[in-house]
Amino acid sequence: MKRSLKWSNIYLWLVFIILYAPILYLSYYSFNSGGSMHGFEGFTLEWYKEVFADTRLLIILLNTLVIALFASVISTILGVIGAIAIHHVRKRSNQSTLLSLNNVLIVSPDVIIGASFLILFTMIGIKLGFASVLISHIAFSVPIVVIMVLPRLEEMSPTLLDAARDLGATEWDVLTKVMLPFIKSGIFAGFFMALTYSLDDFAVTFFVTGNGFTTLSVEIYSRARQGVSLSINALSTLIFVFTMLLVVGYYFLNRRSRGQVSGRTGSGKEWGLANK
Repeated sequence: MKRSLKWSNIYLWLVFIILYAPILYLSYYSFNSGGSMHGFEGFTLEWYKEVFADTRLLIILLNTLVIALFASVISTILGVIGAIAIHHVRKRSNQSTLLSLNNVLIVSPDVIIGASFLILFTMIGIKLGFASVLISHIAFSVPIVVIMVLPRLEEMSPTLLDAARDLGATEWDVLTKVMLPFIKSGIFAGFFMALTYSLDDFAVTFFVTGNGFTTLSVEIYSRARQGVSLSINALSTLIFVFTMLLVVGYYFLNRRSRGQVSGRTGSGKEWGLANK
């Protein structure tokens, strides 16, 4: 048993090394004063200064953050509504069908989704740019939010909602004061997953972006094709650090929300007495 446990630990460490080694290698050379990735000559912050001095790049960064935040908020709202709707479908076969249709959008190749949106926007006359990128990001983020929220809804006991109604709660009160607090961890998970996917997306954005508007992923790809520049390393390192901060933030928010939900699970009676 101990031997198998030891081999499993070694395997996990190997997986993490394979995944993180290229990122650490890229970050290491972002501090290289030599200007190339062939030999580390000395420590410098020149490439990070170059990133922050590039006005065009900062505008692209702002575009990316605006798209990610808008897409995450809208897709979280739509995803929560969709998850509640699927959860309330009584017939199990219909619920499974809706969930399967939702999952198809997650497993579909990004190239197919991007090409489909390109054809759609061209047919209906939407100009490629901010609107097309935003709509596309919302579309592929909604199914992710549904997948994050639905398990929390499945964990919620129907008797909790019935108890709130018996104590005089309206349907709006049941939704806002019982259901949403219970599934809050799933909502946070969906929001952060949508935010991460939007920031990280390249394939879909490459198809639907137009002249005068681009995102960081497309810009990094364009610059990398022109030749290796350590400013790309610096920019990629900053994105990686930002993503890690999002993950850590989500972890602590998730722990906090779970503690609050567990404290409120049996408080339906107190809520009813307080609102009489």
